[in-house]
Amino acid sequence: MKATPAALVEIFLRFFSLGFVSFGGPAAHIGYFRKYFVEKHRWLDDSSYAGLVALSQFLPGPGSSQVGFAVGMRRAGVLGGMSAFIGFTLPSFLLMYLLATSLLLQQPSAVTDGIIHALKLLAVVVVADAAYGMFSNFCQQRWSACVAVVTAAVLLLIPGIASQMIILLLAALIGSQAGYDPAPASPASVVRPRKGAAILFLICGLVPLAFSQPLLELFQAFYTSGSLVFGGGHVVLPLLQELVGDSIDTDRFLLGYSAAQAVPGPMFTLASFLGAEMWQQSPFLGALLATLAIFLPGFLLLIAFHDSWVSLNQKPRIAAAIKGVNAAVVGLLISALYQPVFATAVSSAQDFAIVLLGLLLLRGLKLNILLLVSLFIAYGAGNYFYGV
Repeated sequence: MKATPAALVEIFLRFFSLGFVSFGGPAAHIGYFRKYFVEKHRWLDDSSYAGLVALSQFLPGPGSSQVGFAVGMRRAGVLGGMSAFIGFTLPSFLLMYLLATSLLLQQPSAVTDGIIHALKLLAVVVVADAAYGMFSNFCQQRWSACVAVVTAAVLLLIPGIASQMIILLLAALIGSQAGYDPAPASPASVVRPRKGAAILFLICGLVPLAFSQPLLELFQAFYTSGSLVFGGGHVVLPLLQELVGDSIDTDRFLLGYSAAQAVPGPMFTLASFLGAEMWQQSPFLGALLATLAIFLPGFLLLIAFHDSWVSLNQKPRIAAAIKGVNAAVVGLLISALYQPVFATAVSSAQDFAIVLLGLLLLRGLKLNILLLVSLFIAYGAGNYFYGV
């Protein structure tokens, strides 16, 4: 699809609606995207989607936001990716900015806590549904099912980005042997990385070092964090704390981090809160600059390597390796289903019962995801008011 105004508006609105309801962190976002863009709207198939998830695991940056950007880019080029990013991130950005600048939003609310807890339970439902659907598609052979299960077990026992990268590489090696089909699906072609995006990545990272302007220093701190983070939003915490820790009170930093986990959308909008805190003379400008800086490197790398990744998929041996990676991605999602999604949401038999009912509504009865969100919000509010 061409990047027409109508296409860009459609992409923005689709992602904007998801940006209001996508609670639960990166794993849940990947589940929401799959349910919405693979199953419901069929913008891409499961194989292409799994490839985007796998690519996001190999690149630094916000994994789920990179997947969303790539879905938009598949739909309408780079402008489509930008529309997807703006739509998905805008609700979270505004909430984090308002939290940084409004005393009212800093007061805890029991009813709000109840709703947030219910939406965390919904995240368990969404991730479980995505894991089941992707397992059904990518683990039909014995070897691929083994890769998925072993990946999940390893990442649960030895969490961390190093083990994640090693297991993905091993899965690629296993897939290149076990899943090899000598007949190519389509003529193979060689596509080099987009040099412009790669050069811009370097320029954005290096040029601010030559200046001592406060705004450029703020941009540099968040851009560096976005360039070094593998593994999603939780990993960015120690980096940001090290880079901006002297510029912001520790209590305020932890308040922003807690809020980033509570609001829908990407956890990287912690940068929105911190940017507003650090640039008091114009909090909105600080929030906007910090947000763009922390997301930019991941998106530039995605633009640079996306076409090369798609081209590699056309080569039989590489395609077989990517089958192994896709199976490992399923295992990664299964491990994320337990930690942090299930472990931080389900704390009682009642919680688990609600998760099971949610799975019945979503997978068994095919209930619309937005209606399901509304039901869980009502449950969260009712649990506070009536003790249900």
